[in-house]
Amino acid sequence: MPSIGHLAVGLAAGRVTQPPAGLEPRFWTLLLLAASSAPDLDVLAFPLGIPYGAALGHRGVTHSLVFAGLSGCALGLVARTRGVPALRVIVAVSVVMASHGVLDAFTDGGRGVALFWPFENHRYFAPWRPIPVSPIGIGILSPRGFYVMSYESLLFLPLIVVAAWPRRRA
Repeated sequence: MPSIGHLAVGLAAGRVTQPPAGLEPRFWTLLLLAASSAPDLDVLAFPLGIPYGAALGHRGVTHSLVFAGLSGCALGLVARTRGVPALRVIVAVSVVMASHGVLDAFTDGGRGVALFWPFENHRYFAPWRPIPVSPIGIGILSPRGFYVMSYESLLFLPLIVVAAWPRRRA
């Protein structure tokens, strides 16, 4: 399950960016919300027996800047085939997905983030790590999980406010 911080980034990005012509604001926000959360699909590596530190393990390939850019480009191509201008999709999706790996580097747990895969598989942490690592899976419903969600709700409150701010009526 993605953390509150990742969800706040996707929702705020959907709120402050203009959707490309042909996309409704709600769909645009859902797209960016999905992009902010998508890198954590790599938790499926655990039941498949893929080691945490492997390139395909948690916080590996899907958390890299290259993967974010390629995902943005792929969605841009899909948008273009549907008659939607691609550039805004490419940039927004790439930046929002890249934010996931960068934010994870600021957590206090795990084994770091492979930000520069495929050039290297080294796992990075930021020098300052103020975000508590979120429990994976059902552990989010534990007392520790509720603590982390509460902490992140306060930490990302500015983004939550931006995301929830009412739109002006025309």
